Amino acid sequence: MTVLHGERVTLRPWRDDDLAPFAALNDDPEVMQHLSGRLSREDSDAMAARIREHFDRHGFGLWALDVPAIGFAGFVGLSAQVPFEIGVPGIAPHPHEIGWRLARAAWGHGYATEAATLALRHAFAHLHLPQVVSFTVPANRASQAVMQRIGLTPRGEFDHPRFAVGHRLRRHVLYAIDAPDHAAAEIP
Repeated sequence: MTVLHGERVTLRPWRDDDLAPFAALNDDPEVMQHLSGRLSREDSDAMAARIREHFDRHGFGLWALDVPAIGFAGFVGLSAQVPFEIGVPGIAPHPHEIGWRLARAAWGHGYATEAATLALRHAFAHLHLPQVVSFTVPANRASQAVMQRIGLTPRGEFDHPRFAVGHRLRRHVLYAIDAPDHAAAEIP
């Protein structure tokens, strides 16, 4: 499996000893405030199993983020194609999504930006994806800042179909980037 190395971060395959710290971050109310809610240990382990299965099927996915001072610090990477229509002009049908979820100890150090840059370069230079998107709720300014730092631009808003009408997380902002002609050289 592909391992991506940055100056301060490594994106690597998941290990069994990642499950406990992953469950801890998935149970942290601050980490999960802009997501669908805290996860039980069982649900967290099931998510990690799905992430590993995705790697087995596709050869890429949400890598485990390793930071020297912390060890396992969360995940950063690429998901399979978005399984619903986004409905924003200029967005390819079912694009791939780049995303991250980091433990609070890893916030504010630039790790998400460094790791997402590695994943985005891989998306274009090795996977030859035509477009990559990322989305979050409007209140999640930290994730939007990462999206902008890695070169994604705002493309619009949409209602996320996994949330009911009126749910506080239904409205999402969408950022995207199209594959550059020379991917590895043009990603920040």
